[in-house]
Amino acid sequence: MIALLNDMDQFGWAAMPGCMGDADSLRLRQECEEASESGGFRRAGVGRGLNLEVREDIRRDQVRWLEPGDGSIEQGVYLAWLEVLRLALNQRFFLGLFSYEGHFAIYPEGAFYKAHLDRHAGTSDRIITTILYLNPDWQPGDGGELKLWTTAEGKAGAFILIEPRMGTLVCFLAGDFWHEVLPATKTRMSITGWFRQR
Repeated sequence: MIALLNDMDQFGWAAMPGCMGDADSLRLRQECEEASESGGFRRAGVGRGLNLEVREDIRRDQVRWLEPGDGSIEQGVYLAWLEVLRLALNQRFFLGLFSYEGHFAIYPEGAFYKAHLDRHAGTSDRIITTILYLNPDWQPGDGGELKLWTTAEGKAGAFILIEPRMGTLVCFLAGDFWHEVLPATKTRMSITGWFRQR
């Protein structure tokens, strides 16, 4: 976790392979699959509140929100790790992170999410984005990379491609880093969430 905090300090983003072990990651993936098979996912939208709408030209993933008190043991393990991370981020950067919200995300074959920021216009509550990938045996050529622009120039500047490999955690400042999910050649799963201020 120290390396993650150091990268956040230096760059504003970090990628941590092996954040979650294979066994815990596989259990989370199984939970994601079972929820999908039982109809627990819905099409993801853009915007929020009354302005929320499904836009297939922008994103084609499906989501299932994590509900407090309704999670599995596997979710509890991950959320406990995130709580340690939240406290460490607050101690290191004085961010005042207060809570976490997140969801499982499934990208069917060919699905994508065009370039965007994770902080809604006119809001300031989402501070840090976290993404945990749940994809075993992901190979070069499978697609589905996170394209993260890493400079102040945003979509006109330099970027990095991060493969969605099992157990990798990605963190970045939600309002500062443009990013997109590239189409994959097979189903791609993750847990995406945000540390929030009041």
